[in-house]
Amino acid sequence: MSEVYAVRRTRLRECCNAGGSAAALVSRPANVRYLAGAVPEDTVLLLGPAEDLLVCAAPLDDRFPQARPDEVLRVHVVPGDGGDPAALAAGLAAAQGADSLAVEEHHLTVARHRALGSAAPRLRLADVGTAVEQLRVVKDEEEISCLRIGAEIADQALGELLESILVGRTERHLALELERRLVDHGADGPAFATSVATGPNSGRPGHRPTDRRVEEGDFLSVCLGAAYRGYRCAIGRTFVIGTAPADWQIELYDLVFTAQRAGRESLVPGAACRDVDRAARQVLDGAGYAEALPAVTGHGVGLEIDEDPRMTPAAMGKLDACVPVTVEPGVHLPGRGGVRIDDTLVVRPEADGGPELLTITTKELLAL
Repeated sequence: MSEVYAVRRTRLRECCNAGGSAAALVSRPANVRYLAGAVPEDTVLLLGPAEDLLVCAAPLDDRFPQARPDEVLRVHVVPGDGGDPAALAAGLAAAQGADSLAVEEHHLTVARHRALGSAAPRLRLADVGTAVEQLRVVKDEEEISCLRIGAEIADQALGELLESILVGRTERHLALELERRLVDHGADGPAFATSVATGPNSGRPGHRPTDRRVEEGDFLSVCLGAAYRGYRCAIGRTFVIGTAPADWQIELYDLVFTAQRAGRESLVPGAACRDVDRAARQVLDGAGYAEALPAVTGHGVGLEIDEDPRMTPAAMGKLDACVPVTVEPGVHLPGRGGVRIDDTLVVRPEADGGPELLTITTKELLAL
């Protein structure tokens, strides 16, 4: 992996040099991991004119068993207690002869920005913007492999839950059980807070599990994901509890399924992000559910669960091959409940078989 990390850092360095900065400070944890490997969250990366360094608040010892930094990078530990790794990194950049430092202004607090100026007052601070996030959009096959394994873990955890008795159990209990199963099957942990929603809560985006108990005839919507080696996927499914679904449940489910399929089938290299959104959204809009639709029908995934690109009506840009995204339309009807169907896929050209579906749990409307 050292060669991969080195290539990524070179691409960022070229971007910074083009903007007139001889050095760069990367502080956003996901961006540090992308460029330097697994390190504690308070670690920063300095791309210096003479040497690249990892600057940590504490030694990478047994307290951080998951740390796997790029072995070619020298680790510099902040002396004493309570020092700011970013401020130390700014001083190290100045010591290497840099006269400017590109920083991630969208991630820096005001206090940290002031600390950088105090640590190296002669450094001109510039904004690198979201350069690293843009480098992260297209994934290599090693990254996609991590997402694929994470999806397998999530599928397995969900499948096991569906084989258990659900009636009478609370949303909160089911969510905790799913997260335990993710870890049992090899995940680093959940990719995000697991959502389990029943009855009138079902289909609500980002629903936080409550003490409501599962009842016969409920819609049950579940959204979960596994983090594996830092990479995060998502899967969402909706089921009916106990009995054959009611006519309105079948009608609503079939409609959301049709919308989700339209979104999936539009995932081709070169497709405009807004067109992917439109493909899913117009199915539900045409059926009279415009007011019940989420603002986003899909987004990128990777080291964070919500990355670029985003599929919205006003989205700019086009999809590239090897970009993993979610397609997740849904409808929530206040007081009744609703349906969410969420898959993680990788954009692939038609010659390679089209979009690669990573989350394979059935999308048939099951009565559990």
